[in-house]
Amino acid sequence: MRGVPTERPVKRRRGARVVVVAADAVLLQGDTDPGLPGSRFWQVPGGGVDEGESTREAAARELHEETGLRVEPAELVGPVATRVVSHGYSDRILIQAETFYLLRTERFEPVNAALSEAEARRRVASAWFLVEDLPDDVWPSELPTLVAWDGGAPLDLGEVEESTVPVSDAG
Repeated sequence: MRGVPTERPVKRRRGARVVVVAADAVLLQGDTDPGLPGSRFWQVPGGGVDEGESTREAAARELHEETGLRVEPAELVGPVATRVVSHGYSDRILIQAETFYLLRTERFEPVNAALSEAEARRRVASAWFLVEDLPDDVWPSELPTLVAWDGGAPLDLGEVEESTVPVSDAG
């Protein structure tokens, strides 16, 4: 692929995400890979777990940073799912052990409260989608199952790849 480095740095970390549901809609964030103009994918709010944080604490922090909504970690339901995901981008590979939580709330207007410079370059939109109208390029593809989760053990979503540039692509 033109413009993609043959060697991309690999970062491994723990991550936490929040499936935010208001009535029959779910909040998604549209991101792009700056190295691939025109690329877009949709995902639920979340990010890396800082040292000393639990995944629940990280999920609440990331939710505030990415949407402006403040919640106490105890308000998050779950965990509802776990997985190990490989994200291949034009400039890096991120391998993340993710834990998903659920928040049922009233619809609100999301704001970027504390995005890093790199996150702000990638973020192109935030929008509410009806579950039956989710975009094709939503990560994780199992999102409807997570929205419908009604308790019990967390779902194991296994090991997956969600990439703008496949992890195996050597350029």
